[in-house]
Amino acid sequence: MDFENVLTLIQKELRDAFRNRWFLLYAAAFTGLSLALAWFSVSGAGSFGVAGFGRTTAGLINLILLIVPLMGLTLGAMSLAGEREKGTLIYLLAQPVSSGELLLGKFIGLALALTAALVIGFGLTGVLIVFLGNGGDFRIYLTLLVLSVILAIATLSMGFLISAAVKKAATAVGLALFLWLILVYFGDLGLMGTALVMQLDVEQLLAFALINPLQVFKIAAVLDLRDNLEVLGPAGIFAYRTYGGTLWPLLVGLLFAWVVVPFLIATQVFKKRGVL
Repeated sequence: MDFENVLTLIQKELRDAFRNRWFLLYAAAFTGLSLALAWFSVSGAGSFGVAGFGRTTAGLINLILLIVPLMGLTLGAMSLAGEREKGTLIYLLAQPVSSGELLLGKFIGLALALTAALVIGFGLTGVLIVFLGNGGDFRIYLTLLVLSVILAIATLSMGFLISAAVKKAATAVGLALFLWLILVYFGDLGLMGTALVMQLDVEQLLAFALINPLQVFKIAAVLDLRDNLEVLGPAGIFAYRTYGGTLWPLLVGLLFAWVVVPFLIATQVFKKRGVL
């Protein structure tokens, strides 16, 4: 593998991402809502007795669960399918570039673009909190940023898999939005409804939660914020009592698995399907 080719493709993907109007809209929306959330959190600190990074972190979790997966899935879905539809994939592979270099360069470039968008949003929000004179545990806030980046890249990998399997960009984006709705639906309310209908016990409920990367992110974020999972109900209490100190690395490992496995499958699908 020629890493000079990979680096060139990374630079291309970064330029394309920052010219993508949908990506810029998502990034601006996330930053604006994060700033607004921080402002309201800090403004209400006097009434509720909680301020700074901790309160903002708690509020950001649900915002991240909605916007960040949408960013990753749609950006990944448009990556290969969009260029396949425009015919630029044929042009790129006509150059001295292998399919592995192409996929790796595109994936890393898009992952860096997502990371930059999140760092800007979190950074500006952190500056606002400090400017307003409120403190808190900055480590928890930084950990949430890291978890958000992993979630963004995991959903990017899932979108990448859709893009590798689908010919048209519109179809890929439609499938990505459908997958986003499924992942969001099978959150707290969806899991509660499923548990009632299917009469799931607590172990099965936890298993359903752990196969959803959004729920894995939420459990990890809440665990880092509160050092317990009582707020998540019986499944959270069961998870904490069952896994104890190994729960945190297990959750992070599951998020990384959602990064690696869909990307590896996408590479195999792309090699079989080709550029047409």
